[in-house]
Amino acid sequence: MTTFVDRVTLYAIAGKGGDGCVSVKREKFKPLGGPDGGNGGRGGDVILIVDSSVTTLLDFHHSPHRKATSGHQGYGDRKDGHQGEDLILGVPNGTVVYDHNGEQIADLIGNGTTFLAAQGGFGGLGNLGLSSSKRRAPGFALLGEPGQERTLTLELKSVADIALVGFPSAGKSSLIAAISAARPKIADYPFTTLVPNLGVVQAGETRFTVADVPGLIPGASHGKGLGLEFLRHVERCVALVHVLDCGTLETDRNPVADLQAIENELALYGGLEDRVRIVALNKIDLPDGKAMADMVESELQSMGYEVYQVSAASREGLQNLNYAMGRLVQKNRELAGLEERTRIILRPVPVDDSGFVVKANADGSFTIRGQKVERWVRQTNFKNAEAIGYLADRLAQLGVEKELFKKGAVAGSEVRIGDGATEVIFDWEPTIEAGAEQLAGHLFRRGEDSRLESTWAMTEKPVDELSEDEIAKQWEYNVEDPRTPRLSAPIVKEEIAQINEDGDDK
Repeated sequence: MTTFVDRVTLYAIAGKGGDGCVSVKREKFKPLGGPDGGNGGRGGDVILIVDSSVTTLLDFHHSPHRKATSGHQGYGDRKDGHQGEDLILGVPNGTVVYDHNGEQIADLIGNGTTFLAAQGGFGGLGNLGLSSSKRRAPGFALLGEPGQERTLTLELKSVADIALVGFPSAGKSSLIAAISAARPKIADYPFTTLVPNLGVVQAGETRFTVADVPGLIPGASHGKGLGLEFLRHVERCVALVHVLDCGTLETDRNPVADLQAIENELALYGGLEDRVRIVALNKIDLPDGKAMADMVESELQSMGYEVYQVSAASREGLQNLNYAMGRLVQKNRELAGLEERTRIILRPVPVDDSGFVVKANADGSFTIRGQKVERWVRQTNFKNAEAIGYLADRLAQLGVEKELFKKGAVAGSEVRIGDGATEVIFDWEPTIEAGAEQLAGHLFRRGEDSRLESTWAMTEKPVDELSEDEIAKQWEYNVEDPRTPRLSAPIVKEEIAQINEDGDDK
């Protein structure tokens, strides 16, 4: 017998995108034919699809880790890499998907319904795709993005229209076997049914499904018996049918007390208050059962319940019960058909949205978060200086540097981009294009950049000294230092005065 599993944890890992190729076309008489590196292939996705042949989540219980194939790296001669193959996983109809925070993100109903569990990474651009009029021959390529990794919880909720609830051995399995083609296990001991059973019932022109939920007992909400483990399978039901045992041999039980105990457990579970209730008084084929049914029928009707006396063994009263359930299902389907389709709301990203956020941390560092900038970091090959420069240009063009200046960042500040295992930490150095006013206290003078100190450093202008021939021509002057043409002031004054007295112009 196949083991029934209705709740599992799935670790979905999509394929990694292929790296771009760095290649230069070389042909005879064309030594530099230009870049021709192709792009990397996209990684495969992990996709869940509703399959009618799958009735349990047992496969995911044995193999919870599922990974799609990765894309191939690009080739030269303008050839892109092969894409990774998608991993398609079949799940039962009615599977609900929750994320790692426990929030519902998908409800898979209907054969063929699909859900993207993990998206494959995009392939990196080759140097052909990075070439431009300003960058004629890039010597680098972008790396492929890693595939998405998600931890999901899959929970199966049976897609049934009617649910049978009641105490153990109340005759639920016998009842579903009598009104449908289902053949559940039936025995004369409690908790014979360990998993929900589904059966298809035809009432006139209405066809619907009935679910047999394992028996509930007082204290089920605290874990007694099977607890409330399988009540998730009745959350989609239109109505609940209380199957009450009128032929029980236990003296401390009666149908009314059983009904109140089950209703108390349903209230503790929650979410089923709006479901229509029908009462089926079972086992009227027994003398004591018929007497008990006649005794409590009027009391249950006064409580507002629609009551039917049935016998799963003799099939007495089953037709009336089937048509009653069929009317409720048909009415619900007609009301559902009048509902308007869900309106799809598109929320495009605003034009002025930068797509990143800069946060100043208490320790003086800065964290940059944003889907675009984090993707650029993942695509950068930090072993290639040209690729790092390309990343810096992209960040500056996006406005990351201006935002860092506004937050108080200075040269040498620790900057972090991303989060978790993909986080990149580096010491920030502003680019040369930054304005002088924005460089805060890192300028010695306006127009002078401390980063370019060695480039802008001016050597002292050498003193203009006389050559040996020029010194030889200066012998008639009485100078203190014959190697400099500068004459001392006293000598100049005395010679001028002597010239004026003698009148000698030599």
